[in-house]
Amino acid sequence: MPSNPPKSSILLQRINNTATTTATTANRLCQKGFQKRFPLTSATPVPDTIARYHVHAVGPNQCCSSVVQLIAAPVSTVWSVVRRFDNPQAYKHFVKSCHVINGDGDVGTLREVHVISGLPAANSTERLEILDDERHVISFSVVGGDHRLANYKSVTTLHPSPAGNGTVVIESYVVDVPPGNTKEDTCVFVDTIVRCNLQSLAQIADNLARRNLNNNTGHRRE
Repeated sequence: MPSNPPKSSILLQRINNTATTTATTANRLCQKGFQKRFPLTSATPVPDTIARYHVHAVGPNQCCSSVVQLIAAPVSTVWSVVRRFDNPQAYKHFVKSCHVINGDGDVGTLREVHVISGLPAANSTERLEILDDERHVISFSVVGGDHRLANYKSVTTLHPSPAGNGTVVIESYVVDVPPGNTKEDTCVFVDTIVRCNLQSLAQIADNLARRNLNNNTGHRRE
């Protein structure tokens, strides 16, 4: 992903009916409600212990989907960035600022997020639902603010890649379909934002891993 933040203009265009087959399939599977596994169309193996976090109860006017990102960095490195509920702008380029309004970083903590101009939103109030440092799971829900993503809930998990030298990041979500939009439209729009965020995370984590490796190599030479 380019080093510069992605331009918000790509999100200003109204999402039309050109939803991808993947998004449509994921959305259709999610509408069945509770699933043993979340809708994943890639060939990346996902342990049952991870998949269960991505099972969402989906209402008749809601949609859900998931995005998978492979990162060439250890889980510990990626998690050090993802777990910072107070600092989402570290890798989410659409976030302009964030401050904690209640709590000390534990489950139940509330943050207020302000997004960059040009998006169909101004701010959101978000609640930390899960923060599991052992299993590398973080989840938050949107509980207020000026935006169109009502009842949005996101779950992000990390687990080692099949080769064991990288990280598989999965972010799934459920959200109300805004008036005037279809489920496919909504999934494509949110998927675009999530995908940009995870691509940014991949670049940041990879750079951080390289920096840590260089520092460790330098220390051994001394």
